Amino acid sequence: MLHKELTNGRWGALSLAEQLGNIGSEVGRTGKWNNKNETSFSGARDRAFELFDLTLSDPRWNRAQKTEIARAKELFSDSLSGGTLYHSTTQDLEKYFMQFAMIARNSR
Repeated sequence: MLHKELTNGRWGALSLAEQLGNIGSEVGRTGKWNNKNETSFSGARDRAFELFDLTLSDPRWNRAQKTEIARAKELFSDSLSGGTLYHSTTQDLEKYFMQFAMIARNSR
């Protein structure tokens, strides 16, 4: 686990918007470091996948929500392989996740 503090229950205390906003931060870092710094890129990629998995395992989210989260994870995976299947980019996904970050920030 890369996010040890989150697996101790902290992740489960976050709203869905907060969780997705945090995923978006890692997606953005992945895009930032792609083809620039392999260590930073792979770290952000691994953290993003871990946060996707933590969110998917959260029992509070219903089937429809988990389906959308799983689809976003699939699009993220596609973006890492050059967007060959869905023409996904980390920049597009970052824009998608930014909406959740804004919701989370405005809810405070």
